[in-house]
Amino acid sequence: MKSKKHALETIVHGVFLILGLITVGCVLLITVYLIISGIPAIKEIGLFNFLFGKEWNSTAADPKFGILPFILTSVYGTAGAIVIGVPIGFFTAVFLAKVAPPTIKTIVSNAVGVLAGIPSVVYGLVGMIVLVPFIRKAFNIPDGSSLFAAIIVLAVMILPSIINVSITALEAVPKEYEDASLALGATPTETYFRVSVKAAKSGIAAAVVLGVGRAIGEAMAVIMVSGNASNMPSLFQSVRFLTTAVASEMSYSSGLQRQALFSIALVLFLFIMLINAALNFFLKRDKE
Repeated sequence: MKSKKHALETIVHGVFLILGLITVGCVLLITVYLIISGIPAIKEIGLFNFLFGKEWNSTAADPKFGILPFILTSVYGTAGAIVIGVPIGFFTAVFLAKVAPPTIKTIVSNAVGVLAGIPSVVYGLVGMIVLVPFIRKAFNIPDGSSLFAAIIVLAVMILPSIINVSITALEAVPKEYEDASLALGATPTETYFRVSVKAAKSGIAAAVVLGVGRAIGEAMAVIMVSGNASNMPSLFQSVRFLTTAVASEMSYSSGLQRQALFSIALVLFLFIMLINAALNFFLKRDKE
């Protein structure tokens, strides 16, 4: 009997190991493919001209391949979405996990689930029909398709990831921690924010990482509300993100233009890896 259980455990461990290796292998294959496809264009254009050039005109007689506007737009757009979306998602998660009555928690949780299931193109469509005209009228500008519109749409899109993961982390905190805090005279609010949130810090940080990844990697919704023009980033001006630069030109690209788009994808990939590495570094340092 014990030998059968041991054999079964060995098989299960082997399956899990194989699945883990497949995941790592997929990441390595994507990394190698992007490097092989993206390096030639960077060599031909020049690393400095590619990363810090302010003009992108890939179809001109004398093409320009500067992606600094795309990099800055992605940074500003992601940062803006995080600044708006993280506090809303965090406080919503604390409310649902610790304060909300069961009926309200069920209703709001279901609404968040629906929000998570809405396709990106629907977010973009609603933003294009509702948000863009509203921004144009509210701020009296010629066109509402702008960085500001993209930030609002991204902030809404990252809410489900932040809320759901944060709720899971907060509900996993042992109740004994809260009981001990309350017994020492702390108020429920103090307990939630000074005990529960601290204990769930790693899970909440993971939620933020997911939100950052969603914001950086989004293309379809952003391309519909940002105007998709290769300008230096300005809050109420049409802009183009790294993701939308690839999505908007890949279908008709060829030669150096196509290689440059793969180089943009490589920059985006490295950008996401650096953000994840930085967040993991700070989390590990806090634990130590």
